[in-house]
Amino acid sequence: MAKVTGLEGVVAGETAIGLVDGEKGYLVYRGYWAKELAVSKSYEEVAYLLWNGHLPDAEELAQLKVQMAAERAIPEYLCKMLDLYPASVPLMLVLQSAVAALGDEENATWPPTLKQAVRLTAMLPAIIAYRYRSLKGLPPLKSLPELGHAANYLYLLTGKLPEEAHVKALSAYMILCMEHGMNASTFAGRVVLSTESDMCAAVAGSIGAMKGPLHGGAPYEVISMLEEIGTKERTEPWLREKLEAGEKLMGFGHRIYKTKDPRAEALQIATLTMVGKDASFDLALHVEATAIALLEEYKPGRRLFTNVEFYAAAILKALELAPEIFTPTFTAGRIVGWTAHLLEQSAHNRIFRPQSTYIGPMPESETAL
Repeated sequence: MAKVTGLEGVVAGETAIGLVDGEKGYLVYRGYWAKELAVSKSYEEVAYLLWNGHLPDAEELAQLKVQMAAERAIPEYLCKMLDLYPASVPLMLVLQSAVAALGDEENATWPPTLKQAVRLTAMLPAIIAYRYRSLKGLPPLKSLPELGHAANYLYLLTGKLPEEAHVKALSAYMILCMEHGMNASTFAGRVVLSTESDMCAAVAGSIGAMKGPLHGGAPYEVISMLEEIGTKERTEPWLREKLEAGEKLMGFGHRIYKTKDPRAEALQIATLTMVGKDASFDLALHVEATAIALLEEYKPGRRLFTNVEFYAAAILKALELAPEIFTPTFTAGRIVGWTAHLLEQSAHNRIFRPQSTYIGPMPESETAL
């Protein structure tokens, strides 16, 4: 019998939320191309789509924005809890426990509700920013209700009103983080919720999976590569040296996508207004173009294209976001997909209880007592 590990290729359920087809390069959200949504819609519009199954009209969008703005404030008890954590506790672990602590009597209910999903989505960036600024010795900031989701997140982190190009780039990135099929963190959340546990507990489980470097590892290695290259003049010799040594180029190729990563394509479009305005971003584009040409030269036919991690690194570096908040920012984007899946799970719930193959020893006697 072949050894079964990882559940790869095993269908664990049906969903109407998203489609990932790596061979064709498809990423679909509720019947829409994700890459088109990322460059034409706001974070709030796409969140509404994933939660409700259709894009909002003007009144529905305005109502959602009001709801999200009202849910950004962190409860006082949670602020006190965040202040008690030693600086050595990783931010993702702080985030996981903070979300679990939000599961108070009102929110630890079954079935989960859309109101709970909105609350978690709205508050997550505020929790990240509160903890980040605390570690930097900076006072926490109050959200500005007139700012959209991505813009407010940047403001809470930096204390500055962000540039429109930066808001557009971050919003596109967070939209493309929202949903990616039955990935490890989404599956983890659905498993927890399938026991009829609450949404906060399920999202805390998802964050635990996202914390692992095999899943939520942020594009640190891409940024390290860009920083090591340093200048456009060094790009080609540096890349050739790596390829001739048989080393991988970070940010190229993908486990799922065997053609162009649609998320990278969307981010390329969404960041056009940044071209020529940020030296680090311009360097990243030069590295990308050079790497694609060299990969075709050294590895013809391998179909190694730019993946979303490369553009994520370029954007996050251009926004001057600290490396320690890369994975939390990814999490703040993915929360919409998680909660959409949890609402879908609860509508037709059945507890996940897979079988396993026993490979251990048997008792010496042939019959049990």
